[in-house]
Amino acid sequence: MPEKKEIVINTGPLLSLIAATGNLLILRELNYEVWVPYEVVQEMEMGGQSGFGLSQFHAATWLKKTSSSTPISPFLANVLDRGEASVIQLALDKHIPTVCIDETVGRRIARLSNLQVTGSIGILVRAKKEGILPSLKEALKKLEDHGIWVSATVITAALREAGEEL
Repeated sequence: MPEKKEIVINTGPLLSLIAATGNLLILRELNYEVWVPYEVVQEMEMGGQSGFGLSQFHAATWLKKTSSSTPISPFLANVLDRGEASVIQLALDKHIPTVCIDETVGRRIARLSNLQVTGSIGILVRAKKEGILPSLKEALKKLEDHGIWVSATVITAALREAGEEL
């Protein structure tokens, strides 16, 4: 079995992966060891008005959810929301090379912090290429059905990379 790849994940990608696939098993099937900072756990627990994704989040008992708040550097705290800042800080503190963040500013700051960055679409493309996800096009449609917006440019590039056409 291939070695597990550690990754720290933010709230947005968790919700997007649940919307696209119905659960978080895709992360496990891709052999990720997934860390979820306490702040992201709290965001998921708040769940908005609908509580979307909460049951799937709880069902993923293999996630490494931290149980205490992450001390966040003043720089990260001033430029990012708590979830993104805690994702980057936890990755830096635990020497985890990769983060999963969808928001543009968070991705930029992660790269400036010398972290590798992926997002929910990157995870879906990898799953499609590895034969885990039957159809990227269908997964992207489910995102749209759940009100999760992805730019046409990103959709086109993702479908091309995954070997699917528009």
